[in-house]
Formats: sequence, structure tokens, C-alpha cells
Amino acid sequence: MLKKEAKKITGGLSAPSKMPGPSYNLPATQCITGAKLAQVPGSVCHGCYALKGRYRFNNVKAAMARRLEALGHPDWIAAMTVLIKGEPVFRWHDSGDLQSPEHLKAIFEVCKNTPETRHWMPTREARFLRLMDPEVIPKNLIIRFSSHMVDQQPVGWWPWTSTVSTEMKTCPAKDQGNECKSCRACWDRSVSNVTYPKH
Repeated sequence: MLKKEAKKITGGLSAPSKMPGPSYNLPATQCITGAKLAQVPGSVCHGCYALKGRYRFNNVKAAMARRLEALGHPDWIAAMTVLIKGEPVFRWHDSGDLQSPEHLKAIFEVCKNTPETRHWMPTREARFLRLMDPEVIPKNLIIRFSSHMVDQQPVGWWPWTSTVSTEMKTCPAKDQGNECKSCRACWDRSVSNVTYPKH
């Protein structure tokens, strides 16, 4: 499969300026949990960055809608494999989140097909993670469960997490032009929790 066909099937990849590699985003309005949390003051999703700024441009919204619709395509796994193969790092969902157990299983297959790529996926969809043993996750993928509220502690039932704090941070991006630069903590399984500053 050529990349041109793969882009047509999947809707293509996104290129967040902060990231050291490409990503794949979906509409934040379609987050199962996040869309509800966006209405809750004090939650990490309240004032969500993916509901403002460039994410509101019509062409960006149209691209994310195409990616959401593409999830059910029978060749989605093969097409995503073509687009990601050769990338050192990849982030799932700089906007949006898991839609179903089938969506998660498809991501697992893409990760297995791209063993040279380090994959990172943040999620708030506890219902899907609770269905599995972390041992079944491909070794080149880290799934970080994100705490729902600002200044909330990381959950204790999942091995890799992320939190948002008004008082501390482990993510250095804010101090280096809002870019990851050489930091790969989010992709690192030896880092149990990454704390982002509230923004």
C-alpha cells in the first residue's frame, strides 16, 4: 500500500508542533469521558486546548472528522502501519480519545506492526483499560491513564499515569518553548507518572 492510499483511508496523521514525531487526532467533542469533564470546573478537560485555537479551524475539524469515520475501515490497521513505519516515536490522540475496545485492539495491532516505533497514548477511558491486563499491551506502547481533576493524585490501579498540577511538574516543555525537545518521559515505561503544569 502506498502512503497516498494510506492517507486516504485513515485521514492522515497530525503534526503537533510540540511533539518530536507525528500523532493521530480525533475530535475532542467525541471523547466519551472528556466531553463530560469539559463541563466540570476544576477538571483537566475544562478549557480543553483541543476545543480552541487551531483545533477550531474548519480544515482541522474536517480532518479530525475524517479520522474518526476512518476507524471502521477494514484496512485501517494496514494503512496506519504504512504511515507510522520508520517513525522513532508516535503519540496517539493529541486530541480525542479511545472510542471502543475494538479501537484499542486495532491500535495494539498497529503497534505490533511497527516494533521500531515507541508509541505513547494518554487516555481517560478507564472502562477499556479495566478490561485488560497491562501485560497484554505491546512492549513498544505505553498507555498512561490521566487523572480527571487538576491536582488529583495518580490512580493506583494502573502502572503508568499522568497528572496535572498547579504546584509542580515533571514535564519540561513549558521551560523549553513548549516543546518536548530531547525529553521522552511520556514514552518511557520506567517513568510511572508524568506531571504536567496546569495551562
